[in-house]
Amino acid sequence: MVKTIRINDKNIRYSVSRRKVKYPRLEFKTGNLILVLPEKMKDEKTVLEKHKAWIYRKSRQIERALREAHCKELNENMSMEKFKYFVRKKVAEFSKSIGVEVNNIMLRKMVSKWGSLSFRRNITINSYARYLPDRLIEYIIYHEIAHLLIKKHNNNFWKIIESKYANYKEYEKDLFKYWFLLQHKILPKD
Repeated sequence: MVKTIRINDKNIRYSVSRRKVKYPRLEFKTGNLILVLPEKMKDEKTVLEKHKAWIYRKSRQIERALREAHCKELNENMSMEKFKYFVRKKVAEFSKSIGVEVNNIMLRKMVSKWGSLSFRRNITINSYARYLPDRLIEYIIYHEIAHLLIKKHNNNFWKIIESKYANYKEYEKDLFKYWFLLQHKILPKD
C-alpha cells in the first residue's frame, strides 16, 4: 500500500516493506521511497520523523536528476558483442594499470546497480550500461576494479578513484541521471 508523508512543501509517497531485519532502514529504489521495517515493528512514523531531512534531501536530488536526465541521450548503437569486447578490453587495461587480477567478467541485467565485485574476484557489469557513453562505462569498470584494492566506499577507495577520475563526483551524478533515463526509455521495453 502506498502512503504519503508531508515534508516541508512536498508530499512524498512511500511504501512499507516488513522483512526479517534487525533495524529499520530507508531505501530509494528508482525514485520510490521504501521504508523497510522489522516484521514486528509497528511504529513507522518515528522512523520517518527521525529521517525526514534525509528523505527530503534525497527526494529533491532525485527530482533534479529526473529533470536533467531528459537532456541526456542513450547510446543505442552498441551491440552486445561490441559491449562485451569493450568491457573485456577495459578490464584488462585497468586491472594491469593498478596491479590487480580479475578472475572472471560477467555481464547481466541488474535492476539496482551498475556493477559489482564478488569475493571470488569476479566482476559483474550491468548489461544496460551498454546504453551509456563510453566514458561512463569505463568509469563503472574502473570503479569495480578499484574494489579489488579496497572493498568499501571509504576515503581510501575514493582516493584511488580520484587518481584516475579527478571529477568522479560528476561521473557519479551522470550515472544517477542516466539510471532514470534508462528506466524511462529502455527498461519497460526489455
